[in-house]
Amino acid sequence: MLAYVYKSLRKTDTYVYLSERDGFTRLPEPLRSQLGALRFVLEVELAPGRTLARENPDVVRANLAGRGFHIQFPPTVDDPMTADWGTDA
Repeated sequence: MLAYVYKSLRKTDTYVYLSERDGFTRLPEPLRSQLGALRFVLEVELAPGRTLARENPDVVRANLAGRGFHIQFPPTVDDPMTADWGTDA
């Protein structure tokens, strides 16, 4: 399965995977408005066994097959001050 990946120019580190090149009509209008302009960045084959840096390829394939799109949101940043550092202080 081919996926076409676009970067949102409005939302930092947000990417849209589409099942067809420039198939923006698959995105609901409210989502399109929030993402703003999209710039093509990558065409990728999502064959079984393929890994992706931040996404589960099985979930991406399922979303593409079911909806025609998948959204990759920015990674969450955990506050390092909330981690248990193993001290009793």
